[in-house]
Amino acid sequence: MFIDTAKILVKSGKGGDGAISFRREKYIPLGGPDGGDGGEGGSVIITVEPNMTTLLDFKYRRKYAAKDGENGGGSKCYGKDGEDLYIKVPMGTVVRDFESDKIMADLAHEGDKFVVAKGGKGGKGNVKFCTPTRQAPNFAEPGMPGEDRWIKLELKLLADVGLIGFPNVGKSTLLSVVSKARPKIANYHFTTITPNLGVVSLPGINSFVMADIPGIIEGAAEGVGLGFEFLRHIERTRLLIHVVDISASEGRDPFEDFLKINEELKKYNVKLWDRPQIVAANKSDMLYDDKQFEEFKDKVSKLGYKNVFKISAATKLGVDELIKESARILSTIPVTDIEISEEDKFIPEDKKFTYTIRKEDNCYIVEGSFVDRLLNSVNVNEPDSLRYFHKVLKNKGIMNELMELGIKDGDLVRLNDFEFEFLL
Repeated sequence: MFIDTAKILVKSGKGGDGAISFRREKYIPLGGPDGGDGGEGGSVIITVEPNMTTLLDFKYRRKYAAKDGENGGGSKCYGKDGEDLYIKVPMGTVVRDFESDKIMADLAHEGDKFVVAKGGKGGKGNVKFCTPTRQAPNFAEPGMPGEDRWIKLELKLLADVGLIGFPNVGKSTLLSVVSKARPKIANYHFTTITPNLGVVSLPGINSFVMADIPGIIEGAAEGVGLGFEFLRHIERTRLLIHVVDISASEGRDPFEDFLKINEELKKYNVKLWDRPQIVAANKSDMLYDDKQFEEFKDKVSKLGYKNVFKISAATKLGVDELIKESARILSTIPVTDIEISEEDKFIPEDKKFTYTIRKEDNCYIVEGSFVDRLLNSVNVNEPDSLRYFHKVLKNKGIMNELMELGIKDGDLVRLNDFEFEFLL
């Protein structure tokens, strides 16, 4: 089964909590704090696996989570870092943030990897909060939370040449005679329902990869037929071979077919429309005379397409010449990665702990992720810890903001379940 898109949930590990510990050994009555830091949370890393060809694995498993970091321990023991989770994908996979649909990474080369969810930072143990005036801190930092997000994986085949054209014009037959690929071939529309790849090789040319893209028809860019599902697979191709049925065996005009397919390319991505094209006038063995081909070639040439080949995939007429010209053109086109515009590029937000302040009667309520983290860090029932708590509120600017809002001596300040009276 060929699967070329997948949606999965990735979650990195939480950082381990810092330890609150004091050295207690015989003959050392005042050993001081010795709580170690928590370990880093594991990250989720997407990496290229050259032997994979589809995203089928992600059809059966949707959630991927890395390990949490271990908590710190006494005797300045650091917690163990959480193990990173590696997710293998085929070469040519594009990673998107599902919510914004922006591109996070393009994994187009062997060895490419991308950290899609970074593990949380470990919290500091109480030994890190020891100062000359605070010699026995009874608090430590909790670990930072990990990241979790839904992402979309898109496989865009790594082919040098893409075969495009209406259904039943002979694309699969052409691929089968120039490579060892064995696509399904039959005389009805949409015989090919998944892309096929083949390596093309002839004496005297550099081999290249050719992809047969399932039939693109009029309206493909809007989702008609199969073309919309697989148009993405020609985005990486450097050269397109546009196959038309020059014999008009199904009653369609070859030139009209040519114009319609190019219009779909333009609607989907204007860069595909501008890509170099070779025109392969197939099924020439079914022509009564060459007049049909010459008229077609003349019309296409006037549009700027000079490479027009009269071929028959069934009899192999003109096929070698078509392949040699394709190899020649490929040698002049450098390999480039997909261009990602600034608008399409995903920019991760910095992890920031925020807060809001609102007033209810004479009580000022401070809430938000900053408050949650601070209260998890301190023991408000312990004097040293409480002094540190007030120092953080002052350094963060919360005290100044409260005064700007008109707080007076004796007014209550509430942070979650903890309340205290404000004093200047």
